[in-house]
Amino acid sequence: QMQLVESGGGAVQAGGSLRLSCAASGRGFSLQAMGWFRQAPGVEREFVARINWSAGSTSYTDSVKGRFAISRDNAKNTVYLQMNSLKPEDTAVYYCAGAPWGRPNEYTYWGQGTQVTVSS
Repeated sequence: QMQLVESGGGAVQAGGSLRLSCAASGRGFSLQAMGWFRQAPGVEREFVARINWSAGSTSYTDSVKGRFAISRDNAKNTVYLQMNSLKPEDTAVYYCAGAPWGRPNEYTYWGQGTQVTVSS
């Protein structure tokens, strides 16, 4: 019943910025945490960032610390990923995911993905 829809991907040059959005919809809202993951060709899916929905606490993979910021808009049930100082190695399909309340480490819901391409 929960649907996640990502948007905001695109092609940018190294050093540029993008802001990804993930809008959640469905009957009720019972996500305890939402996260961003990415997957590039030939590599496994990688965790990027996570936010606790109620508290707003965040965590990031080391490679994006200081460059990316995850945030949420409670009224819109939307999570954002602000990506600054983008590097070619950030190129990937970015997915947002939601973990239901009570199972914060189980990402049950997934978006369709949005492509981010960073050129040199």
